[in-house]
Amino acid sequence: MARVAARLSANGEQSSHPVDEVLPVPKLALYGFQHVLAFYAGAVIVPIIVGNALKLSPEQLVYLINADLFTCGIASIIQAWGIGRIGARLPLIQGVTFTAVSPMIAIGLGAGGGTAALLVIYGAVITAGIATFAFAWLPAKAFRTVMRLFPPVVTGTVITVLGIVLLPVGLNDAAGGLGSPDFGDPKHFAYAGGTMLFILVLMKIGKPFLSSISILLGLVGGTAVAFLLGDAKFGDVGMSDWIGVTTPFHFGVPKFEWFPIVLMLIVMLITMVETTGDTYAVGDIVGKEVDSETVARALRADGAATALGGVLNSFPYVAFAENVGLVRMTKVKSRFVVVAAGVFMIILGLLPKAAAIVAAVPHGVLGGAATVMFGMVALAGIQTLAKVDLKEEKNALVVGVSLAFALLPATVPVLFTKHMNQDLSSLLNSGVTLGATAAIVLNLVFNGLAKDDAHGPALAIPAPAGEPAEAPAAATASLDKPAAEAGESAAPAS
Repeated sequence: MARVAARLSANGEQSSHPVDEVLPVPKLALYGFQHVLAFYAGAVIVPIIVGNALKLSPEQLVYLINADLFTCGIASIIQAWGIGRIGARLPLIQGVTFTAVSPMIAIGLGAGGGTAALLVIYGAVITAGIATFAFAWLPAKAFRTVMRLFPPVVTGTVITVLGIVLLPVGLNDAAGGLGSPDFGDPKHFAYAGGTMLFILVLMKIGKPFLSSISILLGLVGGTAVAFLLGDAKFGDVGMSDWIGVTTPFHFGVPKFEWFPIVLMLIVMLITMVETTGDTYAVGDIVGKEVDSETVARALRADGAATALGGVLNSFPYVAFAENVGLVRMTKVKSRFVVVAAGVFMIILGLLPKAAAIVAAVPHGVLGGAATVMFGMVALAGIQTLAKVDLKEEKNALVVGVSLAFALLPATVPVLFTKHMNQDLSSLLNSGVTLGATAAIVLNLVFNGLAKDDAHGPALAIPAPAGEPAEAPAAATASLDKPAAEAGESAAPAS
């Protein structure tokens, strides 16, 4: 496949690295749409959960979903394409973070529910987004000091936790969708198993093109079978509007209250760990060196997208781990595929009918594909941990105990629902929150701050604008094959 060099910056620098490859338009569209399908369930589940908890009307809920998709598209383009020193320029999809669900519900219920609750949530989201954006512009030394909190043992643990915590989401979909009347019906598992088997067969065949679109074909094939058997309903498509434009502050002027803002700031601290881990994970997968300037650009995109989300009636954004797993599975490394996915998401956010078609994919089919992808997310974290000396007892304790904390909310939910006040529960009732916090704290207790010369790319110093980044101690190699074997050299930092 011929590669087309893509501009990395306004100064005209070009790269032959696969991450900067501009694929032909048909393949960009196909691969981009696959990212959308893989991401869609995770994208819409947060507004659905929050909207239902706040007792929003069906029309208001549809508006939330469209606003979310529209903003996801803009945020993903910013992250993958890059605007100046904003955006990692890696194939990272931006989506609403699951970490924010419990705090947002707590904030909303405390504000009385309904659209009035949304205004308080949006005030907190905008403030947290601006704070995250500002944090990522800290001077080089200050930012490097903060990044020393996130050596591979921490970022690898967080990504592993994300995959493990997300697996029940995929399995619940495989069972028909949590809360559905026929939850657990064997037919849903049949669809999930059939979809998963189809994807695995395509991967086993080993044809590069088939493997790269295996998730897309699995979702389309599973939906087609479900439609023929009468289990895929497209009736809502006819009842949906053709056009649905998202307007700023649709529900009213945001309200800024201190406790919701504090909660959302804590949420953004956790999402920064998620994005840091995802950035290193996808950098490994595509064979692109990631330094702390790259991480800073990714966090700036998070902050900008989160603030924009509050303006456009959506929620906090983070680099989506689900699609990191998809990048690894398909081995399609081009960041412009994510740009294409962003365009599709913007269109879906403007066309409720189109979104209704995608929404018609049965839960079982989605669950089968999602379970495969979430497992790959956990694997990406394990591969990051492979760089860590786990024979060292201190590192082993950081990983093992953090995983235990991450499983606590799902294993003993009564602790958070009956034996903890609402404010504290809203903060701690998240496996990602507990697991990430445990990883950071335990690493500080056992290992202290990472040393500059001990963790290579994770601690490279971000350079001032217009200057090259300081070379890391060790380059990050491709997970697929060594750079020398691939015949490609690392691209210069964008």
